[in-house]
Amino acid sequence: MPRFSANLGFLWLEHDLPARIRAAAAAGFDAVECHFPYGDEPAAIRAALDETGLGMVSLNTALGANGADDFGVAARPDRVAEARRLIRDAVDYAEAIGCANVSVLAGRTGRADGCEATFVDNLRHAAELASAAGVGVLVEPISVVAVDGYHCHTVAQGLDALDAVDRPGVRLMLDTFHVGVAGDDPIALLTDHLDRIGHVQVASVPDRSEPDHGEVDQDAVFALLDRLGYTGTVGAEYRPATTTEAGLGWFAAHRSTP
Repeated sequence: MPRFSANLGFLWLEHDLPARIRAAAAAGFDAVECHFPYGDEPAAIRAALDETGLGMVSLNTALGANGADDFGVAARPDRVAEARRLIRDAVDYAEAIGCANVSVLAGRTGRADGCEATFVDNLRHAAELASAAGVGVLVEPISVVAVDGYHCHTVAQGLDALDAVDRPGVRLMLDTFHVGVAGDDPIALLTDHLDRIGHVQVASVPDRSEPDHGEVDQDAVFALLDRLGYTGTVGAEYRPATTTEAGLGWFAAHRSTP
């Protein structure tokens, strides 16, 4: 079975971020990932990672000055300076804690004119900064069901952006929730494009809770990744139906190191 990373943007939210890292280690996860760690000093996060022996797989660029109303600004032609500052902040933070990847949030654009060219330019800029820091760059298609008006909302759009950027350190993040609610087949997409995917995340479809039910067969996803020789981690990025601990039965059945 694949190795799993706990997404600490959704799991163990009753704790602070260092304590979430320790909780993930105690539960048996192989790694962790997060959304926005910027309220914590990098030294505190690095200390928790070193203590537990877990790696941090990914973190996001910050949402932007307007928070969730922005949901990133990397595809906004009127906010290039802000986008590049947020990219720099994310790469610096990732380098400080030893995080493998930075996911660059495009933002809500409705695919307006000029936005894709801006996104591509900012991704190239991110690739240069990240490469110098030994960090990868991820592009995540986020369904408009989850984030209305999000710029990069299909895997096809994400792959087109990767083609335009044309940098080896820029890869796709594929989340079975976003793919599933968009009506696409994650099995087919993983089979066809695994060589371009830098990280996989899972959650049930359509309720985005534990990946043990719903319209996407997550067990088939795990088996496929194993069969295809996927060497990365699978991110548990779901919202627990009740508590994190109560919902870990799916993980107990699949964890790589029981």
